[in-house]
Amino acid sequence: MPRVNMYGKGVGLQLAITVTCQLSFILLGYDQGVLSGIVGNEDFLNVVNHPSAAILGIIVSIFDLGCFAGSIISFFINDKLGPRRCIWIAMVWIIIGATLQCSSFSRTQLLVARFITGMGTGLETTTVPVYQSELCEATHRGKLVCSELLFVALGVVVSYWFDYGMSFVQGSISWRLPLACQMIFTVIIIGSLFGLPESPRFLYRKGRNEEAIQVLCDVYNLQPNNEKILSESRGIMEAMSLENMSGESKWTDVLRGAQTRKRVLLAYGMQFMNQMGGINFVVYYMPSVLQFNVGVSRNLSLLLGGAIEVMLAIGSLYPTFYSDRVGRRKLMIWGCSGLCICMMMISILLSFKGTSVEKTTASASIAFLFLYMLIFGASVNCVPWVYTPEILPLQVRAKGQAISIAGNWTWNFFVVMIAPTLIDRLAWKAYLIFMAINFAFVPIVYFFYPETANLTLEEIDFLFPNSRETETSNAADEESSI
Repeated sequence: MPRVNMYGKGVGLQLAITVTCQLSFILLGYDQGVLSGIVGNEDFLNVVNHPSAAILGIIVSIFDLGCFAGSIISFFINDKLGPRRCIWIAMVWIIIGATLQCSSFSRTQLLVARFITGMGTGLETTTVPVYQSELCEATHRGKLVCSELLFVALGVVVSYWFDYGMSFVQGSISWRLPLACQMIFTVIIIGSLFGLPESPRFLYRKGRNEEAIQVLCDVYNLQPNNEKILSESRGIMEAMSLENMSGESKWTDVLRGAQTRKRVLLAYGMQFMNQMGGINFVVYYMPSVLQFNVGVSRNLSLLLGGAIEVMLAIGSLYPTFYSDRVGRRKLMIWGCSGLCICMMMISILLSFKGTSVEKTTASASIAFLFLYMLIFGASVNCVPWVYTPEILPLQVRAKGQAISIAGNWTWNFFVVMIAPTLIDRLAWKAYLIFMAINFAFVPIVYFFYPETANLTLEEIDFLFPNSRETETSNAADEESSI
């Protein structure tokens, strides 16, 4: 993929990289939220044959299954093609899927279209955090990657309010146009990629050292002999020299050595926490939750849903500016604790259904839905996406990221698929499940997850005793056996 000098060097190029990554996450948020206001649309329901709760869950969640497939695909192609080219391919897949979605005239076509869109999104979400992490300074990494999740929240908000506005429009355009608008973001991202550099670490892995140094010089607007450029180059080359002794990165490398396995498991666990705290039970089905569990009208549920999603964006501002100062662990521990309390209170307040105080308590539960979204945005929404690429060793970073993001989409699919049934059958008891899960996350983070804020990707290796020594030893054993 040729590169055109569109943004110059230094701040202009850094800003272009950040904005492109943020746009890709606006697209992710838009994709996740857009169907929430459509699933109750009468014209849409006619096209998909008025599905049962279980079938509706599959229609919505098959997007996440596609994301899982896209994450697995990235496992095979990321190291070969590089992050920049993989993002471009992801956007093409999303355009194809969005085109099929907005032109759907049957349930089958919509299912296939959402799966294809999900494949592109899975490839995108696996690649973009790594790309951002490898093209920014350690002291700014948390802020920049967290800003991506702020824009996920913004994408969700845009989709909710767009759906609300289109709910006053008659005919199929009321749901086809919101689905078609996914392509606006993809076209902008494809255009911007032509002016962005490849990851310097990918270039070093491919032996294109001069190009890698030039990328570092362009990003920081410094000369090749500047100490900052020399220091970062030395750090990358040192990691490469140790990891290249083990040969080309393979599937088995993610399981080689106790420390590598531990780091991959930590990354997977962090993405598990991102999904299993109940966020997509709320995001994908907020209008349904408000309409069927709380008891408000369809119009009010759409209006409140849009307002509640704004809290996700507001909450995401905090880690964007303070995650490097506060640290990853504190945000996760306090965040999971707050989510646990919110889920408990929602369950208690909705449990009075059928009593004389039903209306009062159900209305009060809306306050905790607002608070839940604010706390999630300020903690669990952002931290896993920063932490996952940080914690993985260089040699298996692309593959380890693919595994962890595949896990994210697997559990996303699981929650979204069962959510309509939980809303319909369990009602207030469903929130107790997510209360218990969030409660369990607190000691897990406290005892097993080290702090990574303000460390370079190479310095993080030394948080794991014998990590590099083990790799060197394995490589030496292989050489002696030849």
